[in-house]
Amino acid sequence: MNISEAYDYLVRARRDLWGALRCVPDEVLSRPLLDGAKLHCIKDLVFHIASTEDFWIREEILREQPARKTNPALKDTKGGPVFAGFALETLLDYWRVVEQSTVTYLSSLDDDELNRIVTVHDRPGKRYTVDGLLWNLIIHEARHVAQISVLLRTQGIAPPFLDLLNYLPVPPA
Repeated sequence: MNISEAYDYLVRARRDLWGALRCVPDEVLSRPLLDGAKLHCIKDLVFHIASTEDFWIREEILREQPARKTNPALKDTKGGPVFAGFALETLLDYWRVVEQSTVTYLSSLDDDELNRIVTVHDRPGKRYTVDGLLWNLIIHEARHVAQISVLLRTQGIAPPFLDLLNYLPVPPA
């Protein structure tokens, strides 16, 4: 499996996750279930997943303005436990914009781009390949989506079945 195939899985699984989250009462999505410094509720996790992708691809890999800056409701946010008061659709709209930008970027990937070294602006001396950063993003999202699934279960809500096996193509007999 390559990066584009793995990202395609994430996109398809997101549709199922987003559909499930739309059925969850807002009070549950906004409930403080975590006691971390930056993430308290499911909505915080939703923003975090999208904003991390936005940061790594737009800001670090492409050195462009993040998509968050074009969203009036989110342009001044920095992260942290502040998203309980946001409408879920605002967060999902942002995630869709980030996703579309990522899909466009991934369609241009070649070996030279995958092997290109990125120096991270806020981590002096840290250098990564684009390939490594993209795999980090894919794994990052999978981990946090699993966290959302567990949080839903703690609230008595069955999460969607998002295992990769559920999205693999069926090979011909």
